Parts: sequence; C-alpha cells; structure tokens
Amino acid sequence: MFRLRKKEADMIKKIEVSEARFAHKLIAPSMVLIFGLVLLPLLYAVYMTLFKVGVSGPTSEFLGLKQYIRVVTDRSFWSSLRVTVYFTVVSLALQTVLGIAVALLLNLEFRGRGFMRGIILAPWAVPTIVNAQLWGWIYNASYGVLNKILIKLGMISKPIIWLGTSSLAINSVIAADTWRMTPLYVLMFLSGLQTINGELYEAAKVDGAGAWRRFCHITLPLLKPIILVVLVLRTMQALRVFEIIYQLTQGGPNNSTMVVSFYAYFKTFSSLDFGYGSTIGMLIAVITIIITLVYKKVLEDKEV
Repeated sequence: MFRLRKKEADMIKKIEVSEARFAHKLIAPSMVLIFGLVLLPLLYAVYMTLFKVGVSGPTSEFLGLKQYIRVVTDRSFWSSLRVTVYFTVVSLALQTVLGIAVALLLNLEFRGRGFMRGIILAPWAVPTIVNAQLWGWIYNASYGVLNKILIKLGMISKPIIWLGTSSLAINSVIAADTWRMTPLYVLMFLSGLQTINGELYEAAKVDGAGAWRRFCHITLPLLKPIILVVLVLRTMQALRVFEIIYQLTQGGPNNSTMVVSFYAYFKTFSSLDFGYGSTIGMLIAVITIIITLVYKKVLEDKEV
C-alpha cells in the first residue's frame, strides 16, 4: 500500500513538472517579447542616466547621480512639471465629472440609448494626432470655426488667439484632450454601473433616499474600483502627454504648455542630451508609481 501511494505521488509529481515545463514553453515567446520591447529599453534608459552618453554612443564614464542632481536643480524642469501637474489635475477632474454624468445618463432607459452609447465612442476612436489637427483648425485665429461661432453669437467682438496666448493655450489643449478622452471614462463608468444591483436603488427609494443620496451612498462607493482603474490609467497617460502638445503648441507660447514629456523630448533631440532626457523619464516613472500608490490607498475599499 505504501509503495502504491509513493508511485502515485511520483506520477503526480512528474505530471505537474511536465505541465509546468509546457506552460513555460508557452509563455517563453511572450517573455522574450516583453524583455526585448519593455525591459531591455528600460534597463538601457537606466544605464543612460548613470553613464555619459553622446551622439556616438555610451561611454564608460560613470556619472552616478549627477544627472538626477542636474534635473532636480533645473528650474525649467520644475516649470514643465508644474504645467504637467496642472494639465493632469484639471483634465482628470473635468473628464471624471463629465464621464460619470454622461454614464449616468446613458444608463437610463430611453429610446435610442443603444445608438447614443455607440456614437459617444466616436471621439475616442479618433487618433490623437488627428484629434490635435482637428482642434488646431477649430482654434485657428484666422479661419477657426470656434471664433466664427462666438462672433455670430455676440460673445466676442474679434477673433481670439486661443493657442497663442499663455493664459488660454493650456486650457485650450485640455479642452481638446477632454473631447477625445471623455468617452473612455464614460465606457468604464458605464460598465461599472451595469454591475450595480438595481434592488439597492429600489430599497433606497423605499427608505426615502433622494437621487443625490442614492448617488453618494450607493453609486459612488460601488464605482470606487472602476474610478481607481480609470484614474491610474489616465494619470499615467496625462503625465506622459505629448502628441497633442507637439501638434498644437510645441510647448509654447512662452513655455506655457511645456509639459515634462515634451521638455524631455526637447532636451533629448534638440540638445542631444540623451542622459538628461532619460533621467527625466525615470523621475516621471517614479512619480507615477507614487501617485498610483496614493490612489490605491485613498480609494481602497477592503469590503469590495
């Protein structure tokens, strides 16, 4: 009996080892791709922050933390970081509020709801560079449709240079980004609303809870996991915003839209300072991780 059990155990162990080897063979191509496309460039970027890198390639000169000290003592870096934080906070707040509001409307029963759910995703399907070009035409001071509409409505008397004024440029970029990215919020929040049991709202109505109380005590708490996912994803995207800045403003006027990603690009390819640009990228990655952990701590719901 003992020998039989031992043989069975050995057979089970061999089967488990065989399955593990088969699983490793299946994931091996994916791991090679991940290493080649993600980990290897990341490790090389870290290397460029620690060693001197020129146009001809890297050298053996070890710089240590000198690149990081250069970045944190650079006023232009902190200025670009402030612009990035403003862009991130305002766009996330605006898009989150609009996303929840539109998702709540699309969650109601009305004729044409399916069509509206489909058409609301159209802006999100537009590539970022195309969206930037579209809004560049809309904001154009000479022939832009926005100025023409506002003049016909009597809201302004002469065309406004939306992208040529420091106080307006960054907010104009945020508006263009909001038009494209709000459908993503709507899609995520709508999927979260679909998982909420309707009996909870019925019970709350019986207890005399109004629409606002139902939203605060039922909808919002149960949307916390979705809100966390959306905020993490969009924060990472907002901190790395580049294409729309590149197409619309090129960081101007007077560096009022010089976000940190465009500043890293400018330092890397205009000044050919590859180590400096890589160092900025590493710092942004660290900031993103810290913000993600803060989100997780604030929105963490142990019961969920």
